[in-house]
Amino acid sequence: MALQSLLYAKENRRPWKNRADEGVDRIFLFLLLLLLGVGLVMLYSASYAQSHYDTGYTVSTRYLQKQGLCALIGLGGMVVLSRIPPEFWLRWAWVLYGISIALLLSVLLFGESVNGAKRWINIAGLQFQPSEIAKFTLIVLFAKLTKDFGKQAREFRRGVLGFGAALIGILIPLALEKHLSAIMLMGMVAVVMMFVAGTHPKWLLAGIGAAVLFVIVYVSLMGYAGDRITAWRHPEQDPSDTGYQILQSLYAIGSGGLFGLGLGKSRQKYLYLPFQYNDYIFAIICEELGLVGAVLIIALFALLILRGYWIALHGSSRFQTVLAAGLVSLIAVQTILNLGVVTNLLPSTGIALPFFSYGGTALAVNLGEMGIVLSISHYRNSTAQQEEII
Repeated sequence: MALQSLLYAKENRRPWKNRADEGVDRIFLFLLLLLLGVGLVMLYSASYAQSHYDTGYTVSTRYLQKQGLCALIGLGGMVVLSRIPPEFWLRWAWVLYGISIALLLSVLLFGESVNGAKRWINIAGLQFQPSEIAKFTLIVLFAKLTKDFGKQAREFRRGVLGFGAALIGILIPLALEKHLSAIMLMGMVAVVMMFVAGTHPKWLLAGIGAAVLFVIVYVSLMGYAGDRITAWRHPEQDPSDTGYQILQSLYAIGSGGLFGLGLGKSRQKYLYLPFQYNDYIFAIICEELGLVGAVLIIALFALLILRGYWIALHGSSRFQTVLAAGLVSLIAVQTILNLGVVTNLLPSTGIALPFFSYGGTALAVNLGEMGIVLSISHYRNSTAQQEEII
């Protein structure tokens, strides 16, 4: 309740144009760049053997080159977005939301299949996943609705039906794409944002129950998803097929021990563990850097997320606070789900590890989103000003 009181107090602050320029949050920026640097190093290590195999043993940096290029694009976008006032997104929230839905629907008509999933579109030779854009625009729209609803967010009509309608507009195209991982991710982030916005907890609990029921029904109807659940519960029953990836991931984690085999010395990356440079890169981290290295990387993620929430709490308006909280929650939920899958605490979801897993669209978008968090830190009021107003 203290957080919600803080949000309401912020609504009466001065417009962003009159605020002191405090600069971006250097701690958040340092942690972000450190994670990105470590991520690129680990991506090269994890993808080295796969790159050799895919290029006829001529190139070892195929995946690193593509990821590095997207990292540069993302960093450029981050710098630009960190200088744009956060209220810019407030004005364009509905337009961006409409564009996202159009892109998601275009996947059903013109999408390209990759690894059996039709979730990509190609524009002017650039292949990307519209779902990555949709995650961002949904967060922006939820932040705008939070500002528009105000204290009425506690009411069912606003806090449930209002937010729910916006969420369903994105989830329906994703369901038609059979993109369960994106549905789960957006649903979880939406719950966090609705809580911050002030939606009554009883409605959130009811929504979580409905979401669990939906997932159960969805999994029961989709054969491949049901196989994932079976493989998660009993991977040893089918070690050469559905349980193979999970078992190889656990072998990699176990063989790393306390201090690991050493950077670049993984055995599982030599085509034993599928997608070792993508969804399961954390298993290679555990194998090469051991428990100590893995814990340090988890600690870096935790520090980045906590600092991001600190920035959110010090935002200059309700819109900025909820926007930052949503963007940081997106990174937090992705990280938790990926670590849970790799260690077999959760069934496979296909969710990548931010800043580490191979995927140009996701990396560039994540860096751009962090640029917006930096922008919010750039235009925030000082702590003293906040306390005075509250």
